[in-house]
Amino acid sequence: MHRLWLITGAMAGLIAVGLSAWAAHGLPARLEPARMAAVQNALTMQGWHALALLIAGLMAERGRRLANFAAAAFLAGMILFCGAVWLSALTGQSLGPIAPSGGMLLMLGWALLALAAARR
Repeated sequence: MHRLWLITGAMAGLIAVGLSAWAAHGLPARLEPARMAAVQNALTMQGWHALALLIAGLMAERGRRLANFAAAAFLAGMILFCGAVWLSALTGQSLGPIAPSGGMLLMLGWALLALAAARR
């Protein structure tokens, strides 16, 4: 399972860099400042949680079972939070509680990662 998290983390980082370039060069003329700030927030969250997935993958490789749950929470949270923020920024549509739910999953991932690190 740890390889899945490592691959997913690396791909999430790759996508974050590509989207950052597109946001820097293609979006400013199309989006108002508030929406552009939302895009930057989604990119920041994706970048940090791509790294978190890599860390969780490395911890899972060392036998930390809780790290697998942390990685799953990071992935689901990243998809929900970043996806909802991107959709809202680009279309103006809100998905209601999807972004906050994703944010809660991201926080759960960090708590599980801390527990995985604390356990022997």
